[in-house]
Amino acid sequence: MRRSALVLTLAVLALAVPAAANAKPPARQYYISLGDSYAVGYQGNIGRTTLHGPANQLVKLAAQRGHRFTLVNYGCAGATTKSMLTQRNCPADGRMPGAPAYPGKTQVQAAAAFMRAHPGTVGLVTISIGGNDIYSCIPTGKPIGCVAGRMPTLTANLKQILRQLRAAGGRRVQIIGSTYPDVVLGAWVRADVFGENRFALATQSLTAFRSYINPGLAGSYRSAGGQFVDVTAATGAYGPFVTTNAPTYGIVPVPVATVCRLTFFCSRLDIHMTTAGYGIIARLEANLLAPLRKPQPPRPTG
Repeated sequence: MRRSALVLTLAVLALAVPAAANAKPPARQYYISLGDSYAVGYQGNIGRTTLHGPANQLVKLAAQRGHRFTLVNYGCAGATTKSMLTQRNCPADGRMPGAPAYPGKTQVQAAAAFMRAHPGTVGLVTISIGGNDIYSCIPTGKPIGCVAGRMPTLTANLKQILRQLRAAGGRRVQIIGSTYPDVVLGAWVRADVFGENRFALATQSLTAFRSYINPGLAGSYRSAGGQFVDVTAATGAYGPFVTTNAPTYGIVPVPVATVCRLTFFCSRLDIHMTTAGYGIIARLEANLLAPLRKPQPPRPTG
């Protein structure tokens, strides 16, 4: 190779390196949110779905990491793992405000059809499901046995959901599943409803999450190449059980005070989260997104 040609080649390569390093993030991608009332941001203090749920907050957090997502929310308040596979469409008041209807299709079918219609452009799917499958175990005399008995059906349904989503979107679509805060810890401050059983119920709810609910959910998502965020742990359910002086409720264990602050269970016996509570789920999910935007070096001072 002549010297002049070699110099020209090296110059081109030198210019190409910074250009690649500063490449723009990928074009806007779609993000599909699926599941229950957590997926659509239902809030018990106003009694309706909102734009404050994890999905909406995640879009903004993802943008900070370089991901330009357009949200498509097929979630439905009250959904179970079974209804995601069998219930066609969702009532308007069960959907996120402005979210599309999907007449003639189940949640899973709607999501799968969307992914097939938009190949290679769906970058993320998040799922919040399972809570309604087991919620009615709370008032039973043996909630742990009730939860344990329902988990095999729950996980079988969830694995079927994930198989259908994988078949439609392929292995490259990132799927993140979430669990829930242990709202039943709030029974601690509701003697009017749960009486002397409230302390035992709160304690047993921790066992249910730690031993049955979260392992079952986590295993199901990971079996399909998905990821899992432990909202129960992130909201401090497991302790330490030192006491604090909580507004309205007085001296209570810290995990109880935390669930009273982040959800509406203590005040309204409502299992849903505040905007700040939903933000915890969104941050957990955002932390699993690969950053596309490199941090800028600090500017020199002086």
